[in-house]
Amino acid sequence: MSLSTARVSLQIFFFLTFIVFTVSGVQKRTIAPDRGTTLNISSSQVKGSVCKVCTGSGRSRQCSTSVLLKDNAPVSVEFECSRPQDVFSMEIVRNIECTTKSCNGHIIQADSGSLPLLDFKRKFTWNLKAPTSKAFQIDFTKTGLTQINPSVSCPDRHTYTLQAFQDTGIVALGKYCRTGTISSAQILNQGSFSLEVPAGQKLQNGQFDVSVGEEIKSLAKITLTLPQGTSSSELLSPNYPDSFPDDDVMEWYFQIPAKQTASVQFLNVTQPHCLKKETAVEYHGKGRGALVLTLKDTQPAQNQGDFSLMLRNCEMDRRRTGSPGLSLSIKVSTPRANSAVLCSVDLRKQKGCSLHIKKLRPTSDCKMKMNSVAKEMITVSSDSVAQLSFQDCLAEDLNVTTMSVIGCNQLKDCPKSPVSLLRPSLPSCLPAPLSSVTWHLRPPEHGTVELTSAVPLKQSLPGQPCNESIIKLAEDDGTNIGQFCPQGAIQKVQIHTNVSVTVSRVGGKALMLSPKPVLSASLKKEISERYIFTVSPMKDTPVLLASPGWPVGMKSYSTISWIVSVPPKMEANLMFANLSQPKCSNRHTNIRVQRVGCLEEDYSRREDEEAESEITVPASFYLNMSNCMPERGDFSVITKITLQKSTNLMLTIILSVVAALLVIFIIVLVVVCVVIRKKKKQLNHQVSIYNPNGTSFLPGYNGFPKSRQDNESHVYASIEDTLVYTHLLRKGAEMGVYGEFDTYRPFMGNTDSQKPLVSKDSIADKAEVGVYQPFRYSSQQAPPLPNRPPSHGQTFVDNDIYQTEDQSQEECSPKLGPRLDPEGGN
Repeated sequence: MSLSTARVSLQIFFFLTFIVFTVSGVQKRTIAPDRGTTLNISSSQVKGSVCKVCTGSGRSRQCSTSVLLKDNAPVSVEFECSRPQDVFSMEIVRNIECTTKSCNGHIIQADSGSLPLLDFKRKFTWNLKAPTSKAFQIDFTKTGLTQINPSVSCPDRHTYTLQAFQDTGIVALGKYCRTGTISSAQILNQGSFSLEVPAGQKLQNGQFDVSVGEEIKSLAKITLTLPQGTSSSELLSPNYPDSFPDDDVMEWYFQIPAKQTASVQFLNVTQPHCLKKETAVEYHGKGRGALVLTLKDTQPAQNQGDFSLMLRNCEMDRRRTGSPGLSLSIKVSTPRANSAVLCSVDLRKQKGCSLHIKKLRPTSDCKMKMNSVAKEMITVSSDSVAQLSFQDCLAEDLNVTTMSVIGCNQLKDCPKSPVSLLRPSLPSCLPAPLSSVTWHLRPPEHGTVELTSAVPLKQSLPGQPCNESIIKLAEDDGTNIGQFCPQGAIQKVQIHTNVSVTVSRVGGKALMLSPKPVLSASLKKEISERYIFTVSPMKDTPVLLASPGWPVGMKSYSTISWIVSVPPKMEANLMFANLSQPKCSNRHTNIRVQRVGCLEEDYSRREDEEAESEITVPASFYLNMSNCMPERGDFSVITKITLQKSTNLMLTIILSVVAALLVIFIIVLVVVCVVIRKKKKQLNHQVSIYNPNGTSFLPGYNGFPKSRQDNESHVYASIEDTLVYTHLLRKGAEMGVYGEFDTYRPFMGNTDSQKPLVSKDSIADKAEVGVYQPFRYSSQQAPPLPNRPPSHGQTFVDNDIYQTEDQSQEECSPKLGPRLDPEGGN
């Protein structure tokens, strides 16, 4: 794609054909927009106006107060009035899209000046879009822009407008005129840039380059390049004079010439009623910390070097009637170069606080004066007022610090409640930001300084660094105790001597000002150790604790104790790293671990004993260390504490799981055994019964099949032995052993309560008594299953068939009584 094709060129000669016919008050024109552009013809009159714009002819003719034309196809348009330019306006729209690396065009404005559309009011709009979380940037460095009040017009009648498209709606960033200090604008994700010219106004040629911007964290970022010498620029909050959007951020970035300063003023401020958060303004600069102020505070008067101003809105309460939103105007001024900056410092309200300003580079052109007296170092004492002046002083030329003293001679005179260590409030006219703040805490003799923090502290050590501010604790003689910062496990520090607390930024950066206290200090009675730290570790977050003065050794004969809290069902793993032991000339070094509430020590080692590198403590404990008088070498150590689940608890859990699995296994095993046994029993009881007619069948609860309409012809009241053992008798007769026994012998036993296993012979069948009856059922039938009531202890008669009480109902095959051997048998 050639550059001429890629560039976004909105020109009046977009319209290839524009022929005008005027017939009896109706103007007919043929319009053909350029490819990729959209022409919107709209009427400014109210609905129902006489003048309309029509397209098409015949039955397809359509008339309305507006029409939208796309692509480059010629379209015939008719205006039903003689002066449509007084009613209609033209808007030409073009789209620009950006990838993560580049955009597909630039903003080019040109006008041939020969087309009759000049008599219409025109608006040229470029809709721009960047990838999510990215911004697009429009460069105005060639001409610059100046922001104006929405009700004001530009002298050259060319008015530019910037808008940001958000999910909540369109935000008007402002109206601008050509030439000014605004050098670029970045808008997050989506927005538009438009140019309006009135009817009859020729379009000035120009180009604004479009590129991919930064990953900004605000709605938009406007950059201003202030010129050398005296200047003044005015900026307006988004949607001015209406409210800035809820919970949003707007950023302005100022580029200041060398050896010049800029002052900021807020004018026409209206503040909202906030539901959440608060409105605020933040100042950020290279090599300096963030300065957070409210809109009512005095804004910085002497800003040196480039800086950014960020306006933050809160979540506003718009339900109240007449509740104002957030709106303001910002005035940024730069004085004449090389002029002295005057600054009045009043410390009468800062009790016990003094200000110190020191030149860092003796060869610099910076000149300082205090009350008209030249100084190389300025000290403004507490409870005093001083007039300071600075000429050609840059921020990097000066070091600004404050010092405060808090103390008492007797414990009864000390403050009863903790004293908040707040960063002092200094005037913004100082040429350099605050570098550090120091508090000297002086308890009475045999007293103790107790320091607490709303946010627990951690010690700045290798593997546990501080990234922003550092809190340095030291004794009055300069002996270092340690460096600390927020987000740790140290809840409280007690020091049995005078101590200084110094807050500074990592890497020598300027200190970030905040209304929150750094620490809270109390002056209390004496403690047994020189230092006591109260520590509350958290699970899965190792804590590093270093001996005082690390990496330098502890002071001779000094002692320290850490009180470490271990939650229930947890234990602490202690690892002693970087242990350095001296050769003692008097006494011994000692490392002791003792559980809280226990008299016995869990661990104790001297310098002449081999120390264990790791131990485990199952409850809250004291970690005590004491130094000797070293002959050579130092005593220093870093202790790493890690919380973990108690071993006993883990063993209980493991045993419980094993026991549960064992119970489940036993239950499953019992169930399997019962099922298998039941199946075996069923298989064992399914015994075939022999049928002399040649058919075998299995007994069951359905009974034996019956015939003759369920008669009982096969049931006998008694059975003669000779009938039961007929085959034996016949065999014996053949052998000459027995004679013939065919006489019926009635049964003389008790039959009232005993029922035989098989049914009695049916009387209805009138079977012949005393004669053996063969099996009379067909091969497909079997005798019916008889009822088998349990026995009640009645005497059984030999050769009769009964069911005993101990037999289960599932045992369906009958049991026979003992067989009598035939007389004379073998």
